[in-house]
Amino acid sequence: MPTFVILSRISPEAFDDPKDFKDLAKAVSEKTKQQCPGVIWKDSLATLGRFDVVDIVEAADPKEVEKAAMLIRAYGHASTETLVATPWKEFLAAL
Repeated sequence: MPTFVILSRISPEAFDDPKDFKDLAKAVSEKTKQQCPGVIWKDSLATLGRFDVVDIVEAADPKEVEKAAMLIRAYGHASTETLVATPWKEFLAAL
């Protein structure tokens, strides 16, 4: 199943108190999992730098990942960038 990386940058206006981010993250997670059942979340990581969150997902249909990214944008008050990712061993084998 294809792997995708969703990079998210949360808007400074998304919440006033950092404690409120937990509720926002939970709501976005529930919404995306409910509306995008074909997307399997493998991992989510908080990062320092250009992006705030890195989500590693798998999905047979890229349209499901597109929808998930749009839901993250809409409900998470974030900008996203989505990348197709190939496991390193598969990449090397294809060369």
